[in-house]
Amino acid sequence: MTEPQQGRGALVAGGLAAILASTCCLGPLVLVALGFSGAWIGNLTVLEPYRPIFIGAALVAMFFAYRRIFHPAQACKPGEVCAILQVRSTYKFIFWVVAVLVVVALGFPYVMPFFY
Repeated sequence: MTEPQQGRGALVAGGLAAILASTCCLGPLVLVALGFSGAWIGNLTVLEPYRPIFIGAALVAMFFAYRRIFHPAQACKPGEVCAILQVRSTYKFIFWVVAVLVVVALGFPYVMPFFY
């Protein structure tokens, strides 16, 4: 498996963990802002005890994605996926989008009181 393809799995894992980490806090705010309401939204806080686990998983996945995307261990051979400039730049862009999601998951509980 080529280097960027391994980085893709770490990016997916990091993005999923970041979304799960922010579900308890950011999820209800987004749903209410979109017009959804109901008592069931309060049940999203059930995920709060698992937030540190999700954040840890996101940070570990982002570490491995960073190593695979920005520090390739070996040079790509011509014709491989990692040798295509557009693929590498797309992976880098997705990495930074997921990094923003992780930062939001980390910081949102501290700025949440300003929204309620």
